[in-house]
Amino acid sequence: MKIETSGVLIALHPFNERDCVARIFTPDCGVLVGMMRGAAVARKNRPMIGQYGNLSWGARLDSQLGVFHWEAEKNLTAQIIMNPRALLCMNTAFEILQNLLPEREAYPILYSETLGLLNNLSVGDVNAYLKWEIILLRELGYALDLSSCAGCGAVNDLAYISPRTGRAVCIACGAPYADKLYKLPINLGVTGRFLESVCVAQGGQMPPMRKMLKID
Repeated sequence: MKIETSGVLIALHPFNERDCVARIFTPDCGVLVGMMRGAAVARKNRPMIGQYGNLSWGARLDSQLGVFHWEAEKNLTAQIIMNPRALLCMNTAFEILQNLLPEREAYPILYSETLGLLNNLSVGDVNAYLKWEIILLRELGYALDLSSCAGCGAVNDLAYISPRTGRAVCIACGAPYADKLYKLPINLGVTGRFLESVCVAQGGQMPPMRKMLKID
């Protein structure tokens, strides 16, 4: 089996003294996992997290780990690494992608938004991370709906969001359940709670790096 596409290198873990196991987020195959031969000792064109490039992935059987041939085109992190907050946002996004997305399942919208996030982080726009996380939740089946109150349909005085449905709730409808609802506006604290629900549903835990992001 052989796959040829492009993508962003989101994880690189040592396998032995010479090789690494890589995860690459692609537009048409989602997260691909495979071996990168010699990645740990390469002196020229060394693979780095945050690179965008072309790849081929090959394995004799579909169930095998497979091997990457990686040709980096550009490093998307050149400006991001100069900004600690932006770097934390990027690393958190990559950690979430590799932990929550199933292998080889396409998420083209999320892929496009991830490239947009990297572009925004490169110019110091760390607020773009919250938007990315909201889109991530939507793509994973946890869409947040702030268009109207889930109880009465009102579009004004929306003050809460339901942790069960992800829909907005107005002041009047939410008052009796205020201690059980999340307060608006949406911030990293709110999306973090929904992310935690996703992790629990998948039998995992919140990625450690996500816990390092300060709540707005």
